Amino acid sequence: MGGPSWPDLQCLVRRKPAAASSTGCAEAADGGGGQRLAKTLTIPHLAAIGVGSTIGAGIYVLVGTVAREHTGPGLTVSFLIAGVAAALSALCYAELSCRFPSAGSGYHYSYICIGESVAWMIGWALILEYTIGSSSVARGISPNLALFFGGQDKLPFFLAQVHVKGLDTPVDPCAAILVLIVTALLCLGIKESSFVEAIITSANIIVMLFVICAGGWLGFRNGWAGYKGPDGYFPNGFGGVLSGSATLFFAFIGFDTVASTAEEVKNPQRDLPMGMGLTLSLCCFLYMMVSAVVVGLVPYHAIDPDTPISSAFAQHGMRWAEYVVSSGAVLALIASLIGGILPQPRIIMAMARDGLVPPLFSVINRQTQVPILSTILTGTCAAILAFFMDVSQLAGMVSVGTLLAFTIVAISVLVVRYAPPYEMPMEVALAGTPESLTSDSSHSEQDEQNLEDPFGNEAPSASEIDSKVRRQKAIRSIVFICLGAFIFVSAVSFSLLPFYVQMTACTIGGLLLLSSSVVLLCIGQDKSSLGPTGGFMCPLVPLLPICCIIVNGYLLMNLGRHTWIRVSIWMAAGALIYFFYGLKHSSLAGMAYHRISPL
Repeated sequence: MGGPSWPDLQCLVRRKPAAASSTGCAEAADGGGGQRLAKTLTIPHLAAIGVGSTIGAGIYVLVGTVAREHTGPGLTVSFLIAGVAAALSALCYAELSCRFPSAGSGYHYSYICIGESVAWMIGWALILEYTIGSSSVARGISPNLALFFGGQDKLPFFLAQVHVKGLDTPVDPCAAILVLIVTALLCLGIKESSFVEAIITSANIIVMLFVICAGGWLGFRNGWAGYKGPDGYFPNGFGGVLSGSATLFFAFIGFDTVASTAEEVKNPQRDLPMGMGLTLSLCCFLYMMVSAVVVGLVPYHAIDPDTPISSAFAQHGMRWAEYVVSSGAVLALIASLIGGILPQPRIIMAMARDGLVPPLFSVINRQTQVPILSTILTGTCAAILAFFMDVSQLAGMVSVGTLLAFTIVAISVLVVRYAPPYEMPMEVALAGTPESLTSDSSHSEQDEQNLEDPFGNEAPSASEIDSKVRRQKAIRSIVFICLGAFIFVSAVSFSLLPFYVQMTACTIGGLLLLSSSVVLLCIGQDKSSLGPTGGFMCPLVPLLPICCIIVNGYLLMNLGRHTWIRVSIWMAAGALIYFFYGLKHSSLAGMAYHRISPL
């Protein structure tokens, strides 16, 4: 009786109001104490968190693999294309983080714009992403430390991976210890952890600047041999550049960590877009410059795929540079580890505030002003996973959560601009209670005057009817855009389909996308969504969010069958938790919605 009935599917798409999500719900979740996350972050803090989360050790490896297999000397162009593709999602995140500056990132936005079940799916996928991502990063640190000790065999026992009888995967005490240390750091407070992140990120940037400057000097001295190959600048054509961009896109994942700290930013409307923009700009510049140097020093077919940067210096007589590059890789991994664990407890805290997980995870410590219990839980799970499991085979699952969140955020921008929610939840008093009796007596006269409307609303005016029709058209168009994008990217991705089937599906999907986009452009954006938001607004709507949906959908379709099987098991477990706990304990359970006039 406490939860919604099974036939009532509307509970799956119930949405929380934006205002309550950032004020009353947070205080209620904390027992009325009004404890909030500490508002201490500014643009430099956000840039440090974003760059530290984005620049992992992948840049020290990806440049070799992608250059050899896909792009050749055109690696720099691939990084630029990948950066532009990532910027599409960043612009969508920037608008929503200004409109709804509260913890939870993609989970929070989808709960306001789309519905509770979709929000749960995004939150549950992001929990998996950050846990596996953090564990994977942690397990990569000890192999990079081996150089400083003279090899894997000479590492101290607490740093080396140890093979244990009966386990297929070596245990990694170093990874578990580092995860626990980072967890303790995050428990101290967001200001302290962002300060440490800034120091480590600054040191990593210095290493990358060394690679750029020293490599540039070597290149000019030796004539940039890598650019003089017989195959030209694009040995595999522009198609190789595009396929390389699809791989390099994941090197830009991390800016969404900035959005997860929205509630802790002093001036979110100004600082969040600036922080995301600075993060992507700086990362794209560093990536492009490093790649331009590496592929210029050594012919792309001779680049070492495992140690592309240090081996490039070694071929020019600078073997000592290997230690500088390895130190940069270690720093990048540590910074990425901090950025990977940081958002997860805030997502769990946001879900606990909404009643979808037990409320104890929303408690904020009064001294440090961080959700310590959620932080300890996520850190402990990541440490256990890093200690016992080789998560490299699960790395593809990290991308699913991110790309799903990117896609839903783009859809949320379309919803906010063309069909913003204008129903507000209000608690329904049970029949026979003092509240219901008081309500009945106070509104009896009004009910007599509005017999034709049981909710006491006035008859809709002609303008309200037109607005409702326009809204219905917008909702249908957004649904057809999502359907068209799914059909189109599926046809493009599944190359084993017969050619005529692919062409037919591409045509149907393309027509749905085109016609629905034209409808949105013709009916125009909702006037209430064009009012002052107090911050950044995404440009080129609806074209930019639609491009974002297509790009992220294509990448999702190409993650591989085994990745989707593993993710499906995780999502099925999450669905069971949601249906047997979240639906009943949701803060919107027992709420009725009444329409309000758009501003």
